Amino acid sequence: MQTPPDNPNIADIAPSGIVLTSYDKEHLVTYLRLLDANAEGADWREVARVVLHLDPEHDCDRVQKAFDSHLLRAKWMTEHGYLHLLRGGASA
Repeated sequence: MQTPPDNPNIADIAPSGIVLTSYDKEHLVTYLRLLDANAEGADWREVARVVLHLDPEHDCDRVQKAFDSHLLRAKWMTEHGYLHLLRGGASA
Protein backbone atom coordinates (compact mmCIF):
# COMPACT_ATOMS: atom_id res chain seq x y z
CA MET A 1 0.00 0.00 0.00
CA GLN A 2 1.27 3.47 -0.84
CA THR A 3 1.78 6.00 1.93
CA PRO A 4 -1.29 8.28 2.22
CA PRO A 5 -0.76 12.02 1.80
CA ASP A 6 -0.32 14.11 4.95
CA ASN A 7 -2.94 16.74 4.10
CA PRO A 8 -5.46 15.48 1.55
CA ASN A 9 -8.49 17.57 0.61
CA ILE A 10 -11.42 17.09 2.97
CA ALA A 11 -14.92 16.32 1.74
CA ASP A 12 -17.90 17.95 3.43
CA ILE A 13 -19.00 14.50 4.60
CA ALA A 14 -16.82 11.42 5.09
CA PRO A 15 -17.90 8.07 3.61
CA SER A 16 -20.45 6.24 5.71
CA GLY A 17 -20.87 2.86 4.06
CA ILE A 18 -19.61 -0.51 5.24
CA VAL A 19 -17.00 -0.70 2.50
CA LEU A 20 -13.50 0.74 2.73
CA THR A 21 -13.11 3.40 0.04
CA SER A 22 -10.17 4.99 -1.70
CA TYR A 23 -11.12 8.16 0.23
CA ASP A 24 -10.60 6.21 3.46
CA LYS A 25 -7.18 5.00 2.37
CA GLU A 26 -6.19 8.52 1.35
CA HIS A 27 -7.32 9.88 4.73
CA LEU A 28 -5.75 7.33 7.09
CA VAL A 29 -3.42 9.93 8.58
CA THR A 30 -6.33 12.33 8.99
CA TYR A 31 -8.35 9.67 10.81
CA LEU A 32 -5.45 8.88 13.13
CA ARG A 33 -4.94 12.54 13.93
CA LEU A 34 -8.66 12.93 14.68
CA LEU A 35 -8.60 9.91 16.99
CA ASP A 36 -5.54 11.23 18.83
CA ALA A 37 -7.11 14.67 19.27
CA ASN A 38 -10.36 13.12 20.45
CA ALA A 39 -8.53 10.95 22.99
CA GLU A 40 -6.81 14.08 24.33
CA GLY A 41 -10.13 15.92 24.65
CA ALA A 42 -9.14 18.63 22.18
CA ASP A 43 -11.73 21.22 21.18
CA TRP A 44 -13.35 20.22 17.88
CA ARG A 45 -12.91 23.75 16.45
CA GLU A 46 -9.15 23.64 16.92
CA VAL A 47 -8.99 20.12 15.49
CA ALA A 48 -11.02 21.24 12.48
CA ARG A 49 -8.53 24.06 11.88
CA VAL A 50 -5.35 22.04 12.39
CA VAL A 51 -6.29 18.60 11.07
CA LEU A 52 -9.04 19.26 8.55
CA HIS A 53 -7.84 22.71 7.47
CA LEU A 54 -11.39 24.04 7.78
CA ASP A 55 -12.38 27.30 9.45
CA PRO A 56 -15.27 26.89 11.91
CA GLU A 57 -15.55 30.67 12.19
CA HIS A 58 -16.35 30.87 8.48
CA ASP A 59 -19.08 28.19 8.23
CA CYS A 60 -19.60 26.57 11.63
CA ASP A 61 -22.45 24.20 10.70
CA ARG A 62 -20.71 22.81 7.61
CA VAL A 63 -17.39 22.43 9.42
CA GLN A 64 -18.95 20.72 12.42
CA LYS A 65 -20.74 18.24 10.13
CA ALA A 66 -17.45 17.55 8.34
CA PHE A 67 -15.65 17.10 11.66
CA ASP A 68 -18.36 14.85 13.11
CA SER A 69 -18.58 12.64 10.02
CA HIS A 70 -14.80 12.25 9.76
CA LEU A 71 -14.46 11.41 13.46
CA LEU A 72 -17.27 8.89 13.14
CA ARG A 73 -15.53 7.35 10.14
CA ALA A 74 -12.23 7.28 12.01
CA LYS A 75 -13.92 5.35 14.82
CA TRP A 76 -15.48 2.98 12.25
CA MET A 77 -12.00 2.35 10.90
CA THR A 78 -10.84 1.17 14.34
CA GLU A 79 -13.75 -1.27 14.61
CA HIS A 80 -14.32 -2.49 11.05
CA GLY A 81 -12.33 -0.68 8.39
CA TYR A 82 -8.95 -1.95 9.51
CA LEU A 83 -10.04 -5.48 8.56
CA HIS A 84 -10.52 -4.30 4.99
CA LEU A 85 -7.03 -2.77 5.08
CA LEU A 86 -5.53 -6.02 6.29
CA ARG A 87 -7.21 -7.81 3.41
CA GLY A 88 -5.93 -5.16 1.01
CA GLY A 89 -9.39 -4.15 -0.17
CA ALA A 90 -10.88 -0.81 -1.09
CA SER A 91 -13.54 0.21 -3.53
CA ALA A 92 -13.47 3.33 -5.65
